[in-house]
Amino acid sequence: MRPSDSFLKFLGAAVLALLLAACGGGGGGGGSSSTASTSNASSPAQSATTTATSTTVGAANAVTVTVDAGVTDVPNMPFVSVTVCTPGTTQCQTINHVLVDTGSWGLRVFASQLPSSVTLPQEQDASANQLAECMQFFDGYTWGSVRLADVQIGGEKAASLPVQVIDPNYSAVPSDCSSVGASRNTPTALAANGVLGIGVFKHDCGANCAQQAVPATYYGCAGTTCTSLAVAENLQVANPIPYFTTDNNGSVLMLPAVTANSEASLTGQLVFGIGTQSNNGLGSAQVIGVSPTNGTFSTVQNGTTYTKSIMDSGSTGLFFQTSALPTCASPNNSYYCPSATTQLSAVIEGVNGINSSVSFNVGNATTLSQTYGGNAVMPLLAGPAFVTSTIFDWGLPFFYGRNVYAAVEQQTTPGGAGPYVAY
Repeated sequence: MRPSDSFLKFLGAAVLALLLAACGGGGGGGGSSSTASTSNASSPAQSATTTATSTTVGAANAVTVTVDAGVTDVPNMPFVSVTVCTPGTTQCQTINHVLVDTGSWGLRVFASQLPSSVTLPQEQDASANQLAECMQFFDGYTWGSVRLADVQIGGEKAASLPVQVIDPNYSAVPSDCSSVGASRNTPTALAANGVLGIGVFKHDCGANCAQQAVPATYYGCAGTTCTSLAVAENLQVANPIPYFTTDNNGSVLMLPAVTANSEASLTGQLVFGIGTQSNNGLGSAQVIGVSPTNGTFSTVQNGTTYTKSIMDSGSTGLFFQTSALPTCASPNNSYYCPSATTQLSAVIEGVNGINSSVSFNVGNATTLSQTYGGNAVMPLLAGPAFVTSTIFDWGLPFFYGRNVYAAVEQQTTPGGAGPYVAY
């Protein structure tokens, strides 16, 4: 048994990027400036009863996802293996324990994970500025150069994709970047060997970063001097899915249900495409429209409306602020500690007017840590950490027992054009 705070010291490196506020999301589609709206309270609510179904093991558009001890034994982190190659060559490196994150966009790997034989060209803009990026998350940042790589995941490939190579020794970390939070510039600090951002946008900042220099985001670097600058969308770190040849309109994260308070590990599937193959049909899944500018929708829980709700497999729990649940005593005060497991309900409201009722359970995080401290699967974790009163972060516990779809902006699907989430 580990100490009671051993897994609570780290909440998940890839919760939704703060670019929601800084850049307005991925937004490559020239969407309106509307934000997630609250539907009329009298609208009928649909019960969310979809359960996860398996897909063909070994299918070209499917890869295995594991929730296991990972790099540093943090629970509720889903991992895949990603192969990164020097563009146009067979000089490749397969990196395991890369976090699957539906709350961000783009691939991020560590320079320390790449052998000298895998050389990735430095990305430059039209003025020959060598591009670097500060990627902001709720609890910190990653820093490094933007480079080009052929990215292969299962049988799918995105050629010459802009990726972030995380490297604290690249140039000098600008002060406006290092001041945003904790450094997540090593696998241990990130609790993963990289992040695979496969959310609903094509690029990690989008039109806002193309129109202006956004502080603590993109830079042009010369030597140890890095200057904030605007970056065209096609040069920004990119979600690989829309750059696949096929199965490029979205993804489905399929994780089995967890019937106990905790499990040692579990295995699921990440399937690329929506309605493109026999293993990724939309079926009866409820399509929840999200804001085309920041990817959010609304959640109503206990009379409170959280207008900036997100569906985020990269978060280790359900994160929302409420006075109805007691916060754990320090050092576990990032989580809730009800006296007994508590069942709650909420209504997820899409910007398309679709309402979906969801029930979920919240456990005592300190007790869970003390009782199941060696396990990687913790479906009862929830807390108030890092979020504001407008954010409801549906983290990985929501994904257990569901097929959760993320449709990429502007891509055609059987449920309409993205962006949307569905389950």
